[in-house]
Amino acid sequence: MAVWRPLKRREFVRRLRALGFEGPISGTRHQFMLFGQHRQTIPTNSEYSVPQVRMLLRQAASILGRSVSLDEWDTL
Repeated sequence: MAVWRPLKRREFVRRLRALGFEGPISGTRHQFMLFGQHRQTIPTNSEYSVPQVRMLLRQAASILGRSVSLDEWDTL
């Protein structure tokens, strides 16, 4: 069974790329990744806490238009 864990920024970006996002692209304050015309902001922290990973994944799921299960997220 999968468990939520803190995640390094580099690993988070790698997993978003596996979901179809492009980037990261430099913005004014934060970098972001693109999925079509939608932007997913990537915070500058070197490691993301569990609540932050969950929040960012919910945002990415709304951009994708489908839910991303924890098991799917762990296999990316």
